[in-house]
Order: sequence, then structure tokens, then C-alpha cells
Amino acid sequence: MDLRYSPEQQQFAQDVREFTRANLDPKVARKVLEGARLERDDFLNWHKSLHKKGWVGVGWPKTFGGTGWDSTHQHIFDEVTADEGAPQLIPFGLRMVAPVIMNFGNKEQQDYHLPKILSGENWWCQGYSEPGSGSDLASLKCKAERVGDHYIVNGQKTWTTLGQHADWIFCLVRTSTDGRQQEGISFLLIDMKTPGITVRPIIMLDQEHEVNEVWFDDVKVSVENRVGEENKGWTYAKFLLSHERTGIAGVGRCKRIVKRLQNVAQQAKSNGKPLIEDVRFRDRLAQVEIDLRALEITLLRVLDAEREQRQPGPEASLLKIKGSEIQQMLTELTMMAAGPAALPYVREGENGAADVSWLSDEAYRYASGHYFNFRKTSIYGGSNEIQRNIITQLVLGL
Repeated sequence: MDLRYSPEQQQFAQDVREFTRANLDPKVARKVLEGARLERDDFLNWHKSLHKKGWVGVGWPKTFGGTGWDSTHQHIFDEVTADEGAPQLIPFGLRMVAPVIMNFGNKEQQDYHLPKILSGENWWCQGYSEPGSGSDLASLKCKAERVGDHYIVNGQKTWTTLGQHADWIFCLVRTSTDGRQQEGISFLLIDMKTPGITVRPIIMLDQEHEVNEVWFDDVKVSVENRVGEENKGWTYAKFLLSHERTGIAGVGRCKRIVKRLQNVAQQAKSNGKPLIEDVRFRDRLAQVEIDLRALEITLLRVLDAEREQRQPGPEASLLKIKGSEIQQMLTELTMMAAGPAALPYVREGENGAADVSWLSDEAYRYASGHYFNFRKTSIYGGSNEIQRNIITQLVLGL
């Protein structure tokens, strides 16, 4: 198998790199490369720059305003922009709810929502997990009662990533208690400005406000905002999750971190010698690089299936498992490289609220915060244990 890029693909990579360097705010790139906290406008300004270029709908078909790129061009775009320090395109609209609307929504929903997702006008968040309903998502209790041409929604969602910024939320709600749990779930699109919605922050171990609780108290939602059929939401939820798990792999971001670790390991000391000469560290870093290369090839297979409108199979679960494990290993290796410098977590260092000048490498500033934060990657999007069960069922038929 020839894994080298063709001359045309190499030129495309160069075009993406030149565009990124010309249009990405250097201050934002620095934040990303150092692992600092990003603000809402940091994400949106980059999104809007890409929209002007026509490069936002990376995995979208041209019929809906997407790029129509093949899997290799999608991968090159993600890899190069990550390497240059571009913020991640927020996936909840572009890569999660948009494919659901394209495949199961009606024309009115497609015409209204998809252009606003592409332009960045509407920021989306995900309303799946609830207290007691995470990996066992089918046990969710957030209720939507049909009253005429509206639903009245009551309940709670939790771990809602960046919900404090969102304009809309896509929700799984219980519309029936008859039969199996999966048969009574519907998929609603809800405007976050609707009366009765309350967003409460959850402050994590790294002291960041990334996730939230979202409460629904007699929230009135038009039946027109239901995607597909009533009580068939579980089908749409599984379709969405396959796309979410593909995105969790984060190959481009991981390759950027590996590159940074290689540079750090040349400078950091272990027993008076460069850390890269420490056999234990070097072997672990080499193993991550090997795993990451295998993950990259699997990702290309999945992207190719999506381009041909084939739903991802067990490969999506493999991406979730290995991608999350690699990300966690990289944060552990960064902590090892940082040594005692990784102990403090400087939340406001970027804004000069604390003196961090004594740190020997800026990459260390956020090492402990990232270590804590990335403990979650093996849980969200369906825990890795659940993914192994899915692989067992799809591959072995057990």
C-alpha cells in the first residue's frame, strides 16, 4: 500500500497551509498550540473564515453546500489545520446533527438549519446524557408530552459540552413508555432561547467551564422541530453516534502533540540526560506513534465509507477506543516530560493573571489540566467498554 500523497494532494496540503497561515489569528494559533483556553469568538472567527472560502462543510456533499472532498482531502485538511494551530471546528452542528438532518430531516428542516450551521450563525450542543443515563442512554427520562401541535419538555441533560455558548440543542426525549426503552425515544431540535431552559455550569477538575447541566421546565417545542418519526429517535441517535465516534479519534491533533513531545523530549532532562534517551519514555512514545499510524489508516477507511453514504460499521467503535486511549497516553507522556513543572495548573496564564515565567516550556503550563480533562475521552461518546460490546456484536455476532 502506497501511503504517500500524490502531487495533487501535496499541492492541496500546501494550499490549506498557506490559507491557514494567512487567515488564522496568530494569537489564537498560539493558544491552541500551548493548550490554552479558547473563547467563543476564537472558534467562530475561524469558522467564518473557512465559510468564506467554502471549506466548512468538510464531510458534506455538495448538494448541501459541502466541499464534496474525498476521504484523503478531508484528512489532509484536518491534519494541516491542526498542525498550524487552528481551533477544532465545533462538531455538534457540522459533524453530528447536520448528517442526521440531511438523512432523516424534512426539506424545511434542511433548508432552515443547514445553511445556518455552515455559516456559523447557529452554534449547536448535544442533549443526550442525563444523570443515570450515560452509557445506558436508552434509559433516559427527559420527557416530551404531545399537546396538540407542540411537545412540552421536562427534565434534565448533563455533561452538555459548551452548552453555555449554544443557540440550539438537539435532544433525545422520551415520548412513550410502552414497549422497549429504545422504542419510546424521539429526536427534537430545540432553540436554547425558548422559555423554561436553564443552563448551569459544571466546573471540572482542571477548573474550566466546559460542560453544563441543562434543565427543561415546561419547555414548549413545535412538533415541526421533531426529526423523523415519533418514537423512532433511537435510530437517528445511533446514526449520529457513529459520526461522533469518528470525530473523537482526533488524528490531526494527536500528530501535532506527538511532534511537540518529540521536541520537548530533546530538551527535557532525565537523570542529567535528554529525556528522549530514557528507554521507557522513548518506547512509550514510539508505541503511540505506531498506534496513531494504524488509527489514521482506519480513519481513512471510515471517511471513505461516509463519502459513499455507507454508515460506519465497527470501525467507528475502533476509532473511539484507540483514539481516546492514544489521547490519554499523550497527556501522560506530557506529564512525564514536564516533571515537577506539570504540578501547577495555571488557568489564566494566557491573560497574565499569574506568573508562569519560571516554567521551562510553555507546553507545560496546561499539562496537568489536560491530563485531568482527557480522562473523560474513554467515557463520552459511549464508553470504551460499550464500544467493545458493539464490536463483539457486529463482528462476532454475539
